[in-house]
Amino acid sequence: MYTQERTAMSNLVVGGPVAVNSYDNAIVAALLESRPVMLVHAFNGGYLRPAELKAESHDKGVKLATALDPATKEAQGHLWYITPGGFFGQRPLYFIESAAGQVSPPLAGPAETEAGRGDDGTPKPQRRRISVHQEAPKSTADTVQVGLPDKVGEKWRGRNGAPEDTQLWVVTVTPWGGITFVPITHPDAILGFKDHAVTADSEVRLTYNWGGDFTGTVINTFYPRLPSEWNVPYHHVFT
Repeated sequence: MYTQERTAMSNLVVGGPVAVNSYDNAIVAALLESRPVMLVHAFNGGYLRPAELKAESHDKGVKLATALDPATKEAQGHLWYITPGGFFGQRPLYFIESAAGQVSPPLAGPAETEAGRGDDGTPKPQRRRISVHQEAPKSTADTVQVGLPDKVGEKWRGRNGAPEDTQLWVVTVTPWGGITFVPITHPDAILGFKDHAVTADSEVRLTYNWGGDFTGTVINTFYPRLPSEWNVPYHHVFT
């Protein structure tokens, strides 16, 4: 995949050899620069947010919101970090971490300005991650939870004693420039919505990756958006 000339890189690979559109610099920023981004649905422009914004909540899921209310904005409930988490074969894996309710560890000295970057020796803040139910997507239970690895429900933890097993995702870039999240525990599924309904307050679930149309009723594609781009008219995504 080749990035735009606006980025410093010329051949960043994020999931496949596909062309990307004018918002690929946001994908680069999300994956490489640890910047929080909005995950905006390709069909109706709604964004993902944790159902519960408080740091002490670990057993609630994720929903699609279509209005950015002041409480969500103040709590950074509309922002997510796509954090590197290792490799699956040669595919890089990522955590989807909420910026809402993150707890920063105490820091010493002037390093506070770079808190959380992880490349300067400073401790990373504790962030709640999206965890997948072990039996998703066939289970009728809530198939995702946003919480710390040791705080989510038992069925949202790794089967082999590694809590992060259910929190690692493959990020796949789609031909139209969006991204799709595939959990490593369920490689035939993608991040989607309950009953395939892409509406306000739709609950996030895993759905089988049967294929689908561009509207996102089955294939749910999310555009990373930098916070500064929130006021960009939505139709510009396609131009």
